Amino acid sequence: MEIRSFRCEAAMKLDQLDHLVLTVRDIELTIDFYQRVLGMEVVIFGAGRKALTFGSQKINLHQHGKEFEPKAEHPTPGSADLCFITSVPLDQVLQHFNKCGVTVLEGPIRRTGATGPILSLYLRDPDFNLIEVSNRIVEDTRP
Repeated sequence: MEIRSFRCEAAMKLDQLDHLVLTVRDIELTIDFYQRVLGMEVVIFGAGRKALTFGSQKINLHQHGKEFEPKAEHPTPGSADLCFITSVPLDQVLQHFNKCGVTVLEGPIRRTGATGPILSLYLRDPDFNLIEVSNRIVEDTRP
Protein backbone atom coordinates (compact mmCIF):
# COMPACT_ATOMS: atom_id res chain seq x y z
CA MET A 1 0.00 0.00 0.00
CA GLU A 2 1.30 3.42 -0.94
CA ILE A 3 1.49 6.07 1.77
CA ARG A 4 0.87 9.56 0.48
CA SER A 5 0.06 13.03 1.64
CA PHE A 6 -3.46 14.40 1.20
CA ARG A 7 -3.42 18.00 0.05
CA CYS A 8 -7.14 18.73 0.19
CA GLU A 9 -8.87 21.05 2.63
CA ALA A 10 -10.68 19.52 5.63
CA ALA A 11 -14.14 20.17 4.19
CA MET A 12 -16.08 17.64 6.22
CA LYS A 13 -16.86 17.00 9.87
CA LEU A 14 -17.45 13.63 11.50
CA ASP A 15 -20.20 13.40 14.11
CA GLN A 16 -19.54 10.15 15.95
CA LEU A 17 -18.16 6.63 15.74
CA ASP A 18 -20.85 4.16 14.64
CA HIS A 19 -19.01 0.90 15.25
CA LEU A 20 -15.60 -0.66 15.31
CA VAL A 21 -14.42 -4.19 14.56
CA LEU A 22 -12.48 -6.53 16.81
CA THR A 23 -10.81 -9.47 15.12
CA VAL A 24 -10.82 -12.31 17.65
CA ARG A 25 -9.59 -15.89 17.94
CA ASP A 26 -12.82 -17.19 19.55
CA ILE A 27 -16.06 -15.24 19.16
CA GLU A 28 -17.93 -17.14 21.89
CA LEU A 29 -15.13 -16.66 24.45
CA THR A 30 -15.01 -12.96 23.54
CA ILE A 31 -18.79 -12.63 23.97
CA ASP A 32 -18.62 -14.39 27.35
CA PHE A 33 -15.92 -11.98 28.60
CA TYR A 34 -17.54 -8.78 27.35
CA GLN A 35 -20.99 -9.82 28.66
CA ARG A 36 -19.93 -11.08 32.10
CA VAL A 37 -17.03 -8.75 32.84
CA LEU A 38 -18.10 -5.54 31.07
CA GLY A 39 -21.89 -5.93 30.94
CA MET A 40 -22.25 -5.66 27.17
CA GLU A 41 -25.08 -7.27 25.23
CA VAL A 42 -24.73 -9.50 22.19
CA VAL A 43 -26.70 -8.83 19.02
CA ILE A 44 -26.97 -10.98 15.93
CA PHE A 45 -27.33 -9.23 12.59
CA GLY A 46 -26.94 -9.91 8.89
CA ALA A 47 -26.27 -13.55 8.09
CA GLY A 48 -25.57 -14.65 11.66
CA ARG A 49 -22.89 -12.07 12.39
CA LYS A 50 -22.35 -11.15 16.03
CA ALA A 51 -21.65 -7.86 17.73
CA LEU A 52 -21.44 -6.45 21.23
CA THR A 53 -23.41 -3.37 22.22
CA PHE A 54 -23.46 -0.91 25.10
CA GLY A 55 -25.27 2.42 25.09
CA SER A 56 -25.42 3.46 21.43
CA GLN A 57 -22.06 1.84 20.63
CA LYS A 58 -21.42 -1.35 18.69
CA ILE A 59 -18.39 -3.62 18.37
CA ASN A 60 -18.62 -6.02 15.43
CA LEU A 61 -16.76 -9.29 15.93
CA HIS A 62 -14.76 -10.94 13.17
CA GLN A 63 -13.42 -14.47 13.53
CA HIS A 64 -9.68 -14.43 12.75
CA GLY A 65 -9.14 -16.02 9.34
CA LYS A 66 -12.84 -15.68 8.43
CA GLU A 67 -13.19 -11.89 8.37
CA PHE A 68 -15.90 -10.14 6.38
CA GLU A 69 -14.89 -8.06 3.35
CA PRO A 70 -13.84 -5.39 3.13
CA LYS A 71 -11.59 -5.77 6.14
CA ALA A 72 -8.54 -4.16 7.69
CA GLU A 73 -5.27 -4.74 5.83
CA HIS A 74 -3.84 -6.81 8.70
CA PRO A 75 -6.67 -7.94 11.01
CA THR A 76 -4.94 -9.17 14.14
CA PRO A 77 -6.35 -10.44 17.44
CA GLY A 78 -4.87 -8.64 20.41
CA SER A 79 -3.91 -5.41 18.63
CA ALA A 80 -6.63 -3.15 20.08
CA ASP A 81 -6.36 -0.63 22.92
CA LEU A 82 -9.84 0.48 23.98
CA CYS A 83 -11.09 2.80 26.71
CA PHE A 84 -14.65 2.47 28.06
CA ILE A 85 -16.28 5.05 30.32
CA THR A 86 -18.54 3.91 33.16
CA SER A 87 -20.55 5.81 35.75
CA VAL A 88 -20.08 2.91 38.20
CA PRO A 89 -17.48 3.96 40.80
CA LEU A 90 -14.11 2.30 40.15
CA ASP A 91 -14.00 0.70 43.60
CA GLN A 92 -17.18 -1.21 42.67
CA VAL A 93 -15.75 -2.02 39.24
CA LEU A 94 -12.60 -3.38 40.90
CA GLN A 95 -14.69 -5.58 43.22
CA HIS A 96 -16.60 -6.91 40.21
CA PHE A 97 -13.37 -7.65 38.31
CA ASN A 98 -12.04 -9.52 41.35
CA LYS A 99 -15.25 -11.63 41.53
CA CYS A 100 -14.85 -12.40 37.82
CA GLY A 101 -11.23 -13.49 38.32
CA VAL A 102 -9.92 -10.71 36.09
CA THR A 103 -6.39 -9.46 36.71
CA VAL A 104 -6.10 -5.68 36.85
CA LEU A 105 -2.78 -4.67 35.29
CA GLU A 106 -2.72 -1.11 36.56
CA GLY A 107 -4.87 1.39 38.36
CA PRO A 108 -6.73 3.19 39.48
CA ILE A 109 -4.53 5.73 37.74
CA ARG A 110 -5.26 9.21 36.41
CA ARG A 111 -5.20 9.64 32.63
CA THR A 112 -6.40 12.12 30.03
CA GLY A 113 -9.56 11.06 28.21
CA ALA A 114 -11.20 12.46 25.09
CA THR A 115 -13.09 15.14 27.00
CA GLY A 116 -10.95 15.63 30.10
CA PRO A 117 -9.37 13.81 33.02
CA ILE A 118 -10.33 10.20 33.81
CA LEU A 119 -9.44 7.63 36.45
CA SER A 120 -8.66 4.26 34.87
CA LEU A 121 -8.21 0.54 35.47
CA TYR A 122 -6.37 -1.58 32.88
CA LEU A 123 -6.98 -5.24 32.05
CA ARG A 124 -6.76 -7.61 29.09
CA ASP A 125 -9.51 -9.44 27.24
CA PRO A 126 -9.14 -13.08 26.06
CA ASP A 127 -7.17 -11.95 22.97
CA PHE A 128 -4.89 -9.74 25.11
CA ASN A 129 -6.37 -6.50 23.81
CA LEU A 130 -5.69 -3.74 26.32
CA ILE A 131 -8.95 -2.68 27.95
CA GLU A 132 -9.22 0.51 29.98
CA VAL A 133 -12.31 1.07 32.15
CA SER A 134 -12.61 4.63 33.42
CA ASN A 135 -14.59 7.17 35.38
CA ARG A 136 -14.66 10.77 34.24
CA ILE A 137 -13.15 13.11 36.82
CA VAL A 138 -15.31 16.16 37.37
CA GLU A 139 -13.05 18.86 38.71
CA ASP A 140 -14.41 21.63 40.87
CA THR A 141 -13.76 24.89 39.00
CA ARG A 142 -15.29 27.14 41.65
CA PRO A 143 -13.00 29.90 42.95
